Amino acid sequence: MAEDLNPFKIAQQQLDEAAEVMNLDKQAHAILREPMRTLVINIPVRMDSGETKVFTGFRVQYNDARGPVKGGIRFHPQESLDTVKALAAWMTWKTSLANIPYGGAKGGIICDTKSMSEREIEALSRGYIRAIGTFIGPQVDIPAPDVYTTPQIMAWMMDEYSNIVRHNAFGTITGKPLEVWGSEGRNDSTAMGGMYVMREAAKGLGIDLRNAKIAVQGFGNAGMFAYTLSKKLFGSKVVAISDSKGAVYDANGLDLAKLEKAKKESGSVQGYEGGTEMTNEQLLESDVDILIPAAIENQITGSNADKIKAKLVLELANGPVTPDADAILHEKGVLDLPDFLVNSGGVIGSYFEWVQNIGGYYWSADEVYQKLDKIITKSFADTMAVKKEYEAKGSKITPRTAAYIIAIGRVASAMKVRGWY
Repeated sequence: MAEDLNPFKIAQQQLDEAAEVMNLDKQAHAILREPMRTLVINIPVRMDSGETKVFTGFRVQYNDARGPVKGGIRFHPQESLDTVKALAAWMTWKTSLANIPYGGAKGGIICDTKSMSEREIEALSRGYIRAIGTFIGPQVDIPAPDVYTTPQIMAWMMDEYSNIVRHNAFGTITGKPLEVWGSEGRNDSTAMGGMYVMREAAKGLGIDLRNAKIAVQGFGNAGMFAYTLSKKLFGSKVVAISDSKGAVYDANGLDLAKLEKAKKESGSVQGYEGGTEMTNEQLLESDVDILIPAAIENQITGSNADKIKAKLVLELANGPVTPDADAILHEKGVLDLPDFLVNSGGVIGSYFEWVQNIGGYYWSADEVYQKLDKIITKSFADTMAVKKEYEAKGSKITPRTAAYIIAIGRVASAMKVRGWY
């Protein structure tokens, strides 16, 4: 039977598996299988041609038992409600695992920003906030950037919300430019958090990061920073990297200036001078110590998981490994660390921005990184400790299930004491 790659069904399956292992209360399980609120909106935008085009948008607020919901907004031509629901569920577990005072949410608009002017994108961004304005706020729901959204888009959205409430509301949106009280260290916080997790995991696996070979799938924000930070912090060698058009390999390690030149001149990293072209599939299966999927969902599946050669898979993207693949990697002895642990640096960085906005007191990038290191390193240690605890009882669980047990347990406990079940 073909593997079901519906992202929300995958999110539910992951929840169900953890619920069974931890013997979760049936009432709590029923509440946590579905989002508490789903918004589907239509956004009319007058295009540069003079015609008015209607865009479909979503905002899913999954669970707010532990605090206001938090989650990014995607602008993508293939955006779907099921994807947004899955991402909102994963954000719920992400904030819980990091033990920060948030629930989970996610948003998106079906659009192709590559074919839109800046004015059209601004109009769409402001229209989205007008449509969901009564459902968000610093103590309700705090959006942030995600795929194909930027700090500039967040600035427009924050400004539109401020116009609605008639006062500056910087803490309603995170991922903003520094000029409107974004946070130092926020831009690379997703990848930086992933690097701290990689450091801790490498210790346990006996991988010397100074000599490690790394492949990075994706050359967007997270992938590019994973490339630069792994070299800067540890001296690691990134031998393969990809974008949406394909991948490039160089056994001697890839050079950033040459990558950027290739991207600028040919539109793809495959134009890299002196490198070997490969497909995204070949990159995933390349002979490296560490594989970092930093692109989109469902990249490592039941059909290619047995070909993965890396000792460590670091899920910097959301949902890059399917449940079938998870089981195969675990059986092979590959340490696959889940997305909602590895990429939680982004939401932790957003949490710091929100705290600074509310308090009106701002930190240096070094302070941000120190606080991020402390939180995410503890999340990793907690996950591995629960994995060890269950293994001692005879349950051979994956790191993902261990992380779920922690995250679900915290949300279920908050719902219980609030009297939700």
